[in-house]
Amino acid sequence: MTVREIRVDQLGAGVLLDVRSPNEYAAGHLPGAVNVPLDELETAAARYAGQDVVTVCHSGARSLAAARLLDAAGARVQSLAGGTEAWRQAGHPVETGH
Repeated sequence: MTVREIRVDQLGAGVLLDVRSPNEYAAGHLPGAVNVPLDELETAAARYAGQDVVTVCHSGARSLAAARLLDAAGARVQSLAGGTEAWRQAGHPVETGH
């Protein structure tokens, strides 16, 4: 399946899954996002089966890879185009810390 990319203004309900490293996540992430680094996602993907998930990274590349893993595990998944950078550029706040 082809994973759907969404724009910041299309962000809706669902689990926000930030797939960056813990340090990148702590430096600034979308409010309410959960951090599961991409290199740990394969073993965690099954827990999101049947859920609506939006994957997020810095610019959108890692989140697409994560979305494909989650799609294969049965999640209803979308990837945030432009990632956290697009979110910031749209003027939205980020949270810091873990």
